[in-house]
Amino acid sequence: MSTTLYGIKNCDTVRAARRWLDSHNIDYVFSDVREQALSPEQLRAWLQELGLALVNKRSTTWKQLSQSERDNLDAETAVALLSQHPTLMKRPLLDTGRERHLGFKAEDYQRLFAHHTL
Repeated sequence: MSTTLYGIKNCDTVRAARRWLDSHNIDYVFSDVREQALSPEQLRAWLQELGLALVNKRSTTWKQLSQSERDNLDAETAVALLSQHPTLMKRPLLDTGRERHLGFKAEDYQRLFAHHTL
């Protein structure tokens, strides 16, 4: 199984997810979305699977968008906004190669990786 964790380095939740993965000896690749731009195709696929939950409406970046940008959010505008503002993505996004998970809760990761380890 190829696992990738997407996020930004200085996000506390991403750091917690990375610590959990490291402490449980889970092999993964970390991708900082500010340093490695996501393709529009990848964003569309994630939006199709996860919906607009991919957009973090509690983020500082969201609050800095114009009211028009916030009011007119749909899958296509989300692709453009996430491409322009990668920190708008809910973090972390864990891609196990089979499924994607948004956010981090140790209990959720424990359940997910209990199927794939040992």
